[in-house]
Amino acid sequence: MPSTDVHERLSFFASLYRVDQNPELGMWLLYITIIALCILVFKLGFAKKLPLLKSAVIYIFLILGCTILTFLGIFLPITEGLVVASLILIIYKIRLHNQKKAEAQKNM
Repeated sequence: MPSTDVHERLSFFASLYRVDQNPELGMWLLYITIIALCILVFKLGFAKKLPLLKSAVIYIFLILGCTILTFLGIFLPITEGLVVASLILIIYKIRLHNQKKAEAQKNM
């Protein structure tokens, strides 16, 4: 089996945060990035108005799930997929807002 450098196998964000050179700081940065992107995707795509305690429980479990995603995100494109999902949802929300605004002006 040929010897491969670990740096070549890292995902984009893992290599950006230099997880192979400074693992502690790199993993924390990757973890925070994944949490932020997961919260953004959740808010844009799935969140509904809930009471404060129910929202807190959902976000606690979301953050716990991000721990597993962080370990997978070292070599797999987890963070990159979340970036793409958030961009798609942002475009969708902008188009939906523009469409609703146009319909509101049309009905006046």
